[in-house]
Amino acid sequence: MPSPSAQPRPARPLRVHTVLYDGVEEQDFAGHIEVFGIVGEDRLAQSFVTVDGSRRVTTAAGMEIVCRDAWAPRSADVIIVPGAGYGDGSGIQREIRRGILPRALAAARRDGLVLAAVCSGTMLLSAAGLTDGRPCTTHHVALEDLRAQGGRVVGGRVVDDGDLVTCGGVTSGIDLGIWLVERFLGPDTALLTEEVLEYERRGIVNSA
Repeated sequence: MPSPSAQPRPARPLRVHTVLYDGVEEQDFAGHIEVFGIVGEDRLAQSFVTVDGSRRVTTAAGMEIVCRDAWAPRSADVIIVPGAGYGDGSGIQREIRRGILPRALAAARRDGLVLAAVCSGTMLLSAAGLTDGRPCTTHHVALEDLRAQGGRVVGGRVVDDGDLVTCGGVTSGIDLGIWLVERFLGPDTALLTEEVLEYERRGIVNSA
């Protein structure tokens, strides 16, 4: 596993926004949310956001989550897009067709912001034009479509290309969360999250 790029520890908490939308898969966001919760709010502040303002989101399994925080990408250091299945009738397909979230993600891109995705969430970044020519990955069922849309698909459970970080399917979101903790807050903090979760990272991080 490569060492993360040296980055100074922020004087304020790292601000992570997780984007939710109807049909989102629970494990796709629960993995990194659990990891970040171990770190503590003094070092990492996380929020659920939607592009539609404060509202109630219904997940794939019917769980209802209230998102109170506004879409505010300029107040985020990291934005994470979880997946929502793939193919006909999936939450991903609905959001791509609706177009609002891909346009918002495309407009959010700026220096200092890391855009990340879990599982098929990478396909929303692809729909936003953010993976074109970039090293990336997604759930195995969508890899050929990601490649066909211009993404440079590479091996790795997590693929870090600086301001674009993607991971494979479902449980890979745990590994993405731990990697981001290591990258921004250091290996000791990342090791702590593994110990608390009783989880050993799988696969590799492919860092461009």
